[in-house]
Amino acid sequence: MGRLEGKTAVITGGNSGIGFATAQRFVAEGAYVFITGRRKEELDKAVEAIGPGVTAVQGDVSLLDDLDRLFATVRAERGTIDVLFANAGVGALAPIGAITEESFDVTFDVNVKGTLFTVQKALPLMQNGGSVILTGSTTASMGTPAFSVYSATKAAVRNFARSWALDLKTTGIRVNVLSPGTTATPGLLDGLARSGQEGALTAGYIAQTPLGRMGRPEETAAVALFLASDDSSYMTGSEVFVDGGMAQV
Repeated sequence: MGRLEGKTAVITGGNSGIGFATAQRFVAEGAYVFITGRRKEELDKAVEAIGPGVTAVQGDVSLLDDLDRLFATVRAERGTIDVLFANAGVGALAPIGAITEESFDVTFDVNVKGTLFTVQKALPLMQNGGSVILTGSTTASMGTPAFSVYSATKAAVRNFARSWALDLKTTGIRVNVLSPGTTATPGLLDGLARSGQEGALTAGYIAQTPLGRMGRPEETAAVALFLASDDSSYMTGSEVFVDGGMAQV
């Protein structure tokens, strides 16, 4: 029997990278999983790759109508949610002096507003023993050149978990943060390629990491499984790093 046998999970940003790897792992462990993403083609590919046990709902977490449609689908098809992985996020490299209002708004809308309302709208479907996982980042606890806006959003996400753990302390619902380090996701690799400094940036990230390499999405998914399962039943308000030691030493 899998560690999530019979449970229902929702993963935002589940069409690629860490979200996709986590959806695969959750389904393999017995969960039924709903994934979201903005691009239908990528969602269709993800569903085909994962196979039975997954439903895709296209949408943008920064749009409240899209979130309402997501949770209406979950309610109609499964009734309740056991695990919510608020994973969708965006970020762009820009040093102070080159940050635009548009990029600021997009990053905060998805990473902060989107996380907040994803969780708030999911709560009526969650019960005692439910697990909420928020995707944080090493950048929330260390300085990162040209990444201050993204880093600020992840610092907000970290405090969401601390505050919501108190808000929800009588409900039996746990809230924890999963903070990856540099992970070889399609989003990161594409961003590095567009930067014009792919080699230098990649070498810099690896040099900062005691384990001497980038992480794999599957490695973060394994820790997401721990936070989703009863193995972490005495954890709330916590942050778990999967960063190869980058932010630890």
